Amino acid sequence: EIEGRVLADIAATTNRQGVPIDDTLGLVVRGRIQATAEVHGGQSTVTVRSIPLVRSGQATGTLVLVRDVTDIRRREQALLGKDAAIREIHHRVKNNLQTVSALLRLQARRIDDAGASAALNEAVRRIASIALVHETLSSSKESSVDFDDVLGNLITHALELSPRMGELQIHRSGSVGLLDPRLATPLALVITELMHNALEHGLADQGSSLGIAVSQNDHQMTVTVSDDGVGLPTGFDIATSPNLGLQIVRTLTENELRGELTLRRLDGRTQAELTFPVN
Repeated sequence: EIEGRVLADIAATTNRQGVPIDDTLGLVVRGRIQATAEVHGGQSTVTVRSIPLVRSGQATGTLVLVRDVTDIRRREQALLGKDAAIREIHHRVKNNLQTVSALLRLQARRIDDAGASAALNEAVRRIASIALVHETLSSSKESSVDFDDVLGNLITHALELSPRMGELQIHRSGSVGLLDPRLATPLALVITELMHNALEHGLADQGSSLGIAVSQNDHQMTVTVSDDGVGLPTGFDIATSPNLGLQIVRTLTENELRGELTLRRLDGRTQAELTFPVN
């Protein structure tokens, strides 16, 4: 009798919404099969689970469990909606950044001053690095950034800007994996600047190898960008260097990544080593 009333109540609620009852629901409620069914009716959602009671091989009754999961399902839907909204925001940010890049690129072409034009093109490159992070977030269901994909795109874009693209070999080792967005954006900018500095200064006229190596443990990550080019100028000090790119790297490393950056010449290669905490 109780089972009948449960089924009747569910049927009444569901039918008022014009939703047909699953064919197996009656069997679940009556205990004919051991299973769990979920019913949506009106503004509520319940799960019905039946457990047949058997003695000496004969069915003597059924235990029917009915649980109200309305709040759980509402929270799940809210999370799904929030996740979709966040991805849409990243997509729009990426589009806006690409629009800004295009405007700066057009402006750079209309300026006769070579220095001003170069400065605008550097701004375009930096904005493109940020846009890559947002593009990755907009197409991923994860809240973290798959930075290895971002790094691959950064390397490709950096080489496309080098007049010696066909002469250079890229050596990449190690994996970054998933990274929190608060770290991914400054890291993308730092790596972009270090690669551009190596290509523009170290490998401008000599050398043939650019290396990007990643190593990490549970607490920190180390990214090394190296080249076999001309090396560092005599008396070079990153703390007093007027190079805008290196100043940006120092600021992001210290203030955003909370890490350390060292530049040195070792075994015939110029190495920029960035170390920062990941937790």
